[in-house]
Amino acid sequence: MGKFENDAREMLRLVGGKENIAALTHCVTRMRFTLVDPSIADVPAIEALPSAKGSFTQAGQFQVIIGNEVADFYDEFVAISGITGVSTEEAKKLAAQNGNPLQRAMGAIAEVFAPLIPAIITGGLILGFRNVLGDMPYFGPEGNATLASMSVFWSGVNHFLWLIGEAVFHLGIPVGICWSVTRKMGGTEMLGIVMGLTLVSSQLLNAYAVAGATEETWAQYSWDFGFAQIHMVGYQAQVIPAILAAITFNYLERFFKKIVPSIIQMILVPFCSILLAVIAAHFVLGPFGWWLGSGVSSIVNAGITGDFRVVFGAIFGGLYAPLVITGLHHMTNAIDLQLIADYGGTMLWPMIALSNIAQGSAVLAMCVLQKKDENAEQVNIPACLSCYLGVTEPAIFGVNLKYMFPFYSAMIGSAIAGCLSCAFGCTANAIGVGGLPGILAMQPQSMLPYALCMAVAVVVPFVLTLTVGKRKGIDKEAEAAVELAQYRVDEKRRELDKLQSLLEQKGLFVGDLGEQR
Repeated sequence: MGKFENDAREMLRLVGGKENIAALTHCVTRMRFTLVDPSIADVPAIEALPSAKGSFTQAGQFQVIIGNEVADFYDEFVAISGITGVSTEEAKKLAAQNGNPLQRAMGAIAEVFAPLIPAIITGGLILGFRNVLGDMPYFGPEGNATLASMSVFWSGVNHFLWLIGEAVFHLGIPVGICWSVTRKMGGTEMLGIVMGLTLVSSQLLNAYAVAGATEETWAQYSWDFGFAQIHMVGYQAQVIPAILAAITFNYLERFFKKIVPSIIQMILVPFCSILLAVIAAHFVLGPFGWWLGSGVSSIVNAGITGDFRVVFGAIFGGLYAPLVITGLHHMTNAIDLQLIADYGGTMLWPMIALSNIAQGSAVLAMCVLQKKDENAEQVNIPACLSCYLGVTEPAIFGVNLKYMFPFYSAMIGSAIAGCLSCAFGCTANAIGVGGLPGILAMQPQSMLPYALCMAVAVVVPFVLTLTVGKRKGIDKEAEAAVELAQYRVDEKRRELDKLQSLLEQKGLFVGDLGEQR
């Protein structure tokens, strides 16, 4: 019998049986069910299973948190149920039918940016290291020099690391978005990459040089068609122009595949699709997308930096975790990247990292409250660690929402930390790891005040959760559970001792019954 056989068999029954499962897949830590009728699933009973760390529904999928051993659980579940798992993409398509239009839209945004996250995080860490090397004047005999200015080696390292940073944020974002959109829409992925490359070509005027361009500059960077001149503008680090260009290309490709005879599709479809998409991107979509993206970032930046920035910080910091529950938090990736492109940094992402830290700190308090409850600690400790490293789902769904008061405590701590973050003007060069390592992505002048904000995000939720938890008797519940378990063990031992004594009296048993068992 496999390790998870009993739980897998029971979970199959609790979700409504094989006939209620339309699709099944898993990710790094979760089983993902697309259910025919989600109301049939017995959620409390599922969460009570020893191997389940919590559950939630998102983007039309019922997801059960198993942990790092989810692959083993999945294999046993498939073997018991006889259900053939489907690909993640197929499961998402089926799940989308259960979501409302807003959930489907947010799910689409998430699917576009999810494959880019590892590269974005890597780029953020690279920029963080470059902060330390080239932008922190705290070294040398007088404490006013940077490492790069003091050492040829560190200067070379700093220069070399920009190769990766530029590849991610200046060039990789538009290309990655075009590829990801094309992949999602089922288009030709290589042409999606080509589409992205035409937005960041070295032939174009770099997006960061547009603001200072003169008439002489535009004379050099313009396409002259005789009857009209079009500026050759690059869209480095731009998000919305890349999304619009990719969507246009994919619809053009679909259109030409329908009308072009199959015998010449290989020639005409790629040529016509990419040619018209690039024309549309540089003549219409790019300028419009730039204007739209700049407008969005201007509004957000005004909220973050304006007279009421502390109010904005408190509201965003407090409400980000509920956004995670709804899935609406995925839109912040696009806003962050646009802020970085327009203003050289983002004040939004630091508050996201603080929210993650706050949720982890609430779980840390639950670890203290339930330190004698082994079953709870099996969920609490991994959830806390993953939260501090930027993965909040096990903490939010597996612990904090289960008791609610840790979730509210984390929201309060995050609101206070977000308020301070905006007051201090804490700015990140890039999106980094959304937890404790997030400080590496901060601009040098923001590191010290951001460390204070992080301390608030750790201390306030921890103290609030610990205080409320003790008043609610959570720690006593854990002690009572341990005492009850010990009492049952002792009671069983007394019963065995009585049985042993009775057998010995009748001469039917010699030796210790406990050992004989």
